[in-house]
Amino acid sequence: MGLIVQKFGGTSVADTDRLRNVAKIITDTYKAGNQVVAVLSAQGDTTDDLIAMAGKVNPNASNREMDMLLSTGEQISVSLCAMAIEALGCPVISLTGWQAGMFTNTVSRNARIKRVDTERIEAELNQRKIVIVTGFQGINRNQDITTLGRGGSDTSAVALAAALDAELCQIYTDVDGVYTADPRTVKGARKLDEVTYNEMLELATLGARVLHNRSVEMAKKYNVRLEVLSSFTGHPGTKVKGVVKRMEKSYISSVAKDKNISRIALIGVPNEIGTSFKVFSLLAQNHINVDIILQGIGHEEGKDICFTVAESDLLRAAGLLEDHRDEIRYARLETNTEIAKVSVVGAGMINNPGVAATLFEALYDANININMISTSEIKISVLVDKKDADKAVQVIHDKFFSIG
Repeated sequence: MGLIVQKFGGTSVADTDRLRNVAKIITDTYKAGNQVVAVLSAQGDTTDDLIAMAGKVNPNASNREMDMLLSTGEQISVSLCAMAIEALGCPVISLTGWQAGMFTNTVSRNARIKRVDTERIEAELNQRKIVIVTGFQGINRNQDITTLGRGGSDTSAVALAAALDAELCQIYTDVDGVYTADPRTVKGARKLDEVTYNEMLELATLGARVLHNRSVEMAKKYNVRLEVLSSFTGHPGTKVKGVVKRMEKSYISSVAKDKNISRIALIGVPNEIGTSFKVFSLLAQNHINVDIILQGIGHEEGKDICFTVAESDLLRAAGLLEDHRDEIRYARLETNTEIAKVSVVGAGMINNPGVAATLFEALYDANININMISTSEIKISVLVDKKDADKAVQVIHDKFFSIG
């Protein structure tokens, strides 16, 4: 038996009964002869509730104080879970991120892990204790509490698994694995036994909401064995690893959608060298990620540049571009929030030229218009009207995964 890191999301610890269920999963793993480090998220909607509470007190609260506040949600979870494990008769200790040696940079509310000092955790494990650690948080060089951004508990768990050289990192959630599409909304979605790091990274980035994309990046970098499974069913989950065994015809692994995006179009941009650099360097300097980019062929009024950003970044991105309008010299700026990105992902796509045609056929048959297209070796993404997104995912899934 070895060391296993287990992470439990907010739905898994949402109330007393679910906390007791998590405590049983952890203690069963421990009683099987394993060392166990468990990472917990805040209960249910606690983080959202804390953000709302802060907004009532001060809508412009500093990020440092927000981190102080938001970190309390996970502390409640780990202390209550430790109490539940104590009630089951097993030795346990709960630790905050800083007690667990999680050191980050100084960026509040979206910190990056710089290193993990495992001395305290290892000392507790050597005393045969179960160690419960707060996810989503760490401490910076100024001794200030930091948080890792939404979904950061996944990253906390993978970082600990890498630092401790764990045999396995299990991510418990409210679905029992990675599916060919979201099983909560897509009829006929099937659970996958295994996916590659690259496929999972694309799915996480494309809105699949199973794993935090930074956690997958870290797992790939340090070759951490991942398993995504449900805390409710007890069924085997989906393994995430470097190479998977899959029939050659199964070149698509999943279909995903992301409705939380917006499109910005700069119309009549000067058709000259350096214009695109001015636009995207401005956004990069202000930490705004850009996804799909389409630049049209120049015309009499110049050229058009269209791109997508997260919906939460739209106002800030548009404001920056308006502030630098004289420098960029575009004719007008247009935005569109009524769009969604639908994507197919699969490691076998690179050797199968028919994937794009099949995708476009499915959308054509459903009378769904495509606004923009982006491709890579293992994914094809299309922008469609937001009202068509759910239908698009269903018809694409039916096209690729229909039984026949």
